[in-house]
Amino acid sequence: MSQSDDPELISALIRIAAEAGDKILDVYGHDFDVAHKQDQSPLTEADLRSHRYICSALAELAPDTPVMSEESTGIDWEQRRRWPSYFLVDPLDGTREFVKRNGEFTVNIALIENHRPTAGIVHVPVSGECYAGSATLGSFKIVKGRRRPIRVRVPAATPLVVVGSRSHANPDLAQMLETLGPHQLVGMGSSLKFCLVAEGKADFYPRFGPTSEWDTAAAQAVVEAAGGQVIKLDGSPLDYNRKENILNPEFLVFGDASRDWAGLMGGASR
Repeated sequence: MSQSDDPELISALIRIAAEAGDKILDVYGHDFDVAHKQDQSPLTEADLRSHRYICSALAELAPDTPVMSEESTGIDWEQRRRWPSYFLVDPLDGTREFVKRNGEFTVNIALIENHRPTAGIVHVPVSGECYAGSATLGSFKIVKGRRRPIRVRVPAATPLVVVGSRSHANPDLAQMLETLGPHQLVGMGSSLKFCLVAEGKADFYPRFGPTSEWDTAAAQAVVEAAGGQVIKLDGSPLDYNRKENILNPEFLVFGDASRDWAGLMGGASR
């Protein structure tokens, strides 16, 4: 039996993500300093508070399941390559959006089993909304404490609604999108781009810029449980913990599987 089959576990993960979101908001409501990591990505006290809380709460909830967070240290490849399952956490996805104070940041908690994200929680601290999904339970959105099922949009809209990164503009993207025909491009921060596809508000999210595994896992679980797909340009599913490097390849997120999205975006020639 997969851990993702357990509704009590999913409910506990939703609670942990929401409580981490409250700790983020404690910082968000005041002046805060911004440091930069080696890759020049921003780091704030909110990232660290959320990281510490989530790691502690997950250790209490499931002590036999390892945790890897964006802010984790001391976990090497030889250790994690042997994990059949683990929690993959981005304690504050969209720190650039957090610094800009535009509200488009999330708390991401995923369960990875046999290299695949089988459950995911994407909590939005500013709105209090939460997206959750698992292979067994399907996907749902929680608004003001009420759950409602969500599904991807099939068939895709005309014109297509395409979502793209707000803080990582790719100069080649607009040219590639011309192959899709008429479309509307919507800018959005963090893993909320996936969630727009999952709830049928967007049709397509192509990502050609850099991302790490913790950026995508939770939202991928939500999309896939909502009937969508997250694939690499060769058509295979985006997977996890296959290599020492935690950077993702380029990928595509979509709901309507009747279209050859990879072919439309020139996947064979990239």
